[in-house]
Amino acid sequence: MLYRLAADAVLLFHLTFIAFVLLGAALVVRWRWLIVAHLPAVAWGFFVELTGRICPLTYIENFLRVKAGQSGYAGDFVEHYFLAIIYPAGLSRDIQLLLACVVIIVNLGIYGWLFIT
Repeated sequence: MLYRLAADAVLLFHLTFIAFVLLGAALVVRWRWLIVAHLPAVAWGFFVELTGRICPLTYIENFLRVKAGQSGYAGDFVEHYFLAIIYPAGLSRDIQLLLACVVIIVNLGIYGWLFIT
């Protein structure tokens, strides 16, 4: 039971991290000190997408699911609603490159606006 809860927590953290990478610059508008966490997160997200690597959080989550006796992602609310967002079906190399570009473009736009105003 604890392994499954830990795996769900890792999944939620992963989703939160992805959202932070993509939209964290909007938080920097309000809390400027967040830039010290956001820029490295953006760099990591860009690197992972650009190189086609698998985020270490995925390995941790899968390890915990195996320890919990699960073989996949079928099951509860968290998995049903959030897995498709983090691990979309048909995720190809071209889509990963597009996502890397989206991360950079969105953040450049927000930071550009932040420094202009």
